[in-house]
Amino acid sequence: MPELPEVETVKNTLNQLVKGKVIDHVTVNLVRIIQRPDDIEQFAFMLAGHTIQNVERRGKFLRFVLDGLVMVSHLRMEGRYGVYASTDPVEKHTHVIFHFNDGTELRYKDVRQFGTMHLFQPGEEFKLPPLSKLGLEPLEQEFTPERFKAALAGKKSKIKAVLLNQAYVVGIGNIYVDESLFRTGIHPEQLVSTLTDEQFRALHQAIVDTLREAVEVGGSSIKSYVNGQGEMGMFQHQLKIYGRQNQPCLTCGTLIEKTVVGGRGTHFCPVCQTLK
Repeated sequence: MPELPEVETVKNTLNQLVKGKVIDHVTVNLVRIIQRPDDIEQFAFMLAGHTIQNVERRGKFLRFVLDGLVMVSHLRMEGRYGVYASTDPVEKHTHVIFHFNDGTELRYKDVRQFGTMHLFQPGEEFKLPPLSKLGLEPLEQEFTPERFKAALAGKKSKIKAVLLNQAYVVGIGNIYVDESLFRTGIHPEQLVSTLTDEQFRALHQAIVDTLREAVEVGGSSIKSYVNGQGEMGMFQHQLKIYGRQNQPCLTCGTLIEKTVVGGRGTHFCPVCQTLK
């Protein structure tokens, strides 16, 4: 958490809040957040004077596109951005502050301290980690049923574990994998090699539909997620399987079960999603 819909929402919000702003200087309060370059003074020096031209997304990563630089940022579990006046008190766990020349600030807050920031020359970010090995974007035209099946071809692992692997399809994450599998009646432990063409097509459509619906309502606020304006997502009110263990399945009434797949808590209906 956050997953693709939440990062997409943050991207959209940040474009409203910081697009066109000029960075005057940068304050780094936690060294480990800055991954590239490995010198925080160089990081701050490189960004000073640059304008944020756009904020884009690749998988669960944010791409701050500046004039002559790109900053790649991962929120990890609880990272969040917010825009403040320079006179506003700085909250605890605020690790990086981008001071703009108009008296406002973009602040990065991260209680768990797992977030990362990388600086690149434009275009270089796609050739190097962390973006270089990412898979298909599920909300782009490239994500066709054929390419989806091809990306998973030859995999002998459980379908949920494969869908969580960002090298094949990016951004889905734990919540939306569970939801997509439930929509198609596929058990999360079903081996990829046993899926039929019909199941691949159905799962492809379920992934696209689930993510689009989540984006429309600002994602899911399961724990601490809010967008750049401090607003919660609403998709958690539409979840049909995730987080509903020991509650009746909305389709058949059977109690929803929870197990662990790929190291993640996994929800499924034992009747609607039989293991084949």
